[in-house]
Order: sequence, then structure tokens, then C-alpha cells
Amino acid sequence: MEETKALILEAVAKYHREKENGAKFVPGVTPVWPSGAVLTEEDRVAIVEAALELRIAAGVTSRRFEREFARALGLRKAHLTNSGSSANLLALSALTSPQLEDRRLRPGDEVITVAAGFPTTINPILQNGMIPVFVDVELGTYNTTAERVAAAVGPRTRAIMIAHALGNPYEVEEIARLAEERELFLIEDNCDAVGSTYRGRLTGTFGDLTTVSFYPAHHITTGEGGCVLTNNLALARIVESMRDWGRDCWCEPGESDTCQKRFSYRLGELPARFDHKYTFSHVGYNLKSTDIQAALGLSQLGRLPEFGAARRRNWQHLRAGLADVPGLLLPSATPESDPSWFGFALTLLPQARVERYELLRYLEGRGIGTRLLFAGNITRHPGYLDRPHRIAGPLTNSDIVTERTFWLGVYPGLTTEMVDYVARSIREFMTARC
Repeated sequence: MEETKALILEAVAKYHREKENGAKFVPGVTPVWPSGAVLTEEDRVAIVEAALELRIAAGVTSRRFEREFARALGLRKAHLTNSGSSANLLALSALTSPQLEDRRLRPGDEVITVAAGFPTTINPILQNGMIPVFVDVELGTYNTTAERVAAAVGPRTRAIMIAHALGNPYEVEEIARLAEERELFLIEDNCDAVGSTYRGRLTGTFGDLTTVSFYPAHHITTGEGGCVLTNNLALARIVESMRDWGRDCWCEPGESDTCQKRFSYRLGELPARFDHKYTFSHVGYNLKSTDIQAALGLSQLGRLPEFGAARRRNWQHLRAGLADVPGLLLPSATPESDPSWFGFALTLLPQARVERYELLRYLEGRGIGTRLLFAGNITRHPGYLDRPHRIAGPLTNSDIVTERTFWLGVYPGLTTEMVDYVARSIREFMTARC
């Protein structure tokens, strides 16, 4: 059996080498994607090996990946989910647990976030019956500031939930200090920023909870997938319960009575000797991942430093290539940060005699993929017009992002030749019109 397995995996590795025998980049023909997974022979073999073992649910490989990923970020606990969006939902929902007693979040509480973000940072606030409080961002960094967040705190404010924009850290140390002083929870949406640092410390390590996405666009991938991490063991237990149907038991699937007290608990209004394995302490979900996905994550995890270095290199190369192009506001890192960049944001300046859609159509016509900076001002979208919210201060820059900002790829799958082609295309278009 082991010999047959070895032959299959050897054939998979051979198949990968033949399939991925790199084609030459042809400008205007070969697509230059804004994001994507970089998958190796080892990744393909890892997925197939997990499939051969029929590890189709969450199990030993998922637990191993959780431990190793938590260790990579320097945190105590990680819980895999089926997406980064689910990770955000779990993180915010965990703070509503009755086990937090007086600190728990309740419907009607306010949570500060940014208007120029992705919906999955904002949706959990609304889905839990809370009020998002929107603050503006800075152009160039596309992050908010501690000053704006402090000014937004009101008598009903109970938490802060903000993403690091395109891998660029916000002033997370100052905002974490503000949260502690005001007794607010802080959730770091670290989905775009794994490997970024602020003042020498990894993002994702400042908040009460942090979330990560393993979607193919992100720093490492499990296909679909995400993760909630924390140093707080009580919060970790709540996250695990809510992810796993809301159950109180912590036995792995297929296990029973690991605590030797399966029929000894008396919780809620249940009868004596009720099976703890079927006791539910939260209104939860089933948001687990699978061992097949975790096997890919383990294979990818060792390349995280390499991927981060490539993202930084491509970002710097693109910025140098666009340094003197007229009509563009180039992105900049937040002071005292070292971003592991997710994307390269550009904003058309008022003096640029061109509409954004004209430039995007030109680039897309040359095979260069572009993306808007997520929702722009989320309060202007049809799905949010009638949702309860509060706006703290003008959203001037968020409106500019909505109308004049977009981003380009810097992911590790891009070569220097591709980045040069992107810079040259933008330079030619803008120089002809400005």
C-alpha cells in the first residue's frame, strides 16, 4: 500500500513539473493578474496525499496547522475556519458570549470601523445587531488614524474592528492602547497583512482577536479558508465553541469523554447526567475547514517569508517605475511600519485630465488586471443605505477612494518583467494625457 502511494505521489510531482513548465511572458497576451496563489509541486503533492488518506473533515492535520500558524505569529491559539469572512463573523460574535458577563457586546452597541473597507469587516457588526461607526482614512496609506478613532468613541462604543489596508499597518499600537484605556475590545482584521510589522511587531498580535484569510489572493492559501487567533484562552474557547455548532464539549469529532466527565456536567436547565457532547453553550455555526485544506496550508506556511519578500520587492519596483508619472498619488507605508504588501494603490489626482474608468479599461485591454480599493465608501452602496450606522466626521477621503482610487498586483507570481510592463503601460497612458 505504501509503495502504491509513493508511486502515485511521484506521478503527481511529475505531472506538476510537466504542467507548470513555465511559458514565456508575452506583453499584452499573458495576463498580469492583480492577485493569485503561487502553488508548487509540494503543494500539489500535499493536497493529493491528504485526499488519498481521505482526510475530508477537520482532524489531525487541521490541528497541526493551527499550532504551527499560531507559532508563526507568536500567538497562543488559532482556530481554522472555512473563510476569512467566517473568521471575522466568529471574532465579533465571540464577543457577544454570555461567558464574558458584563463585558459582552449586545445589540445596539457601537463598533468603530472604517468606511473605505471590505464588507466582511463590517457585516459581522450588522449581523450581530450592532451599530458600525464609520471613520475616514488617509490618502496614500489608506488607513485611518488613532486620532480619528479616539474622536469617534461615544458612550455606546464597545469595540473597534479595523483591517490593515492592502497589507499596510494602521497605527495599531496607539489604537490598542486607546482600546485598553477606554475598555474597548480590539479586533485586528489581518487578512491582507500577514507578515507585516508595526514598530517591529507583527500585525495581528495587538488586538484581543485577530483574523486571517487563506483565500488564493492572500499571503498563503488553503484554497478557501481563514483563521481566528488570540492570546486570550477564554476567548479562544468561545471561538472554538461558536465555530463548532455552539457546543460546550471540546472533544474532537469522533472522540468521546476525553475529560472523563461526559455525564457529570449539569449546565443550563438540562437534566442530571445529560451527555456533555450534546450540550450547547452558544448559538453557533459550523464554520470548520478540512484537513485537505490544512495540508495545503502546511505546505505553504514555510514559504511565508519568501512570499513576503517578493511582495515587498514587487511593490518597491513598481513604485520606482511610477515615481515621476504625472497625475498620480503614489502609495506610502505608514510611518514605522514594514508592510507585507497585498496590493499597490493609486489615486488619480484632481489635475489628471482622465477618468478612472478610462485608465482601467486601457490597462485591462493590455491584459493588466486591476481592482478598486474594495467598497470605497461603504455607506454609499445599495446594501447599506438603510442600515443603522453612525458617521464620525467627514468621509471626504473615502469618497475620493470611491471615485479615483484603484490597486494593482504585487503578489509573488509576478516577475520583474511583468511589473516593468505595468509601470510602462501606466506611464505611457498618463504622460499622453497630463
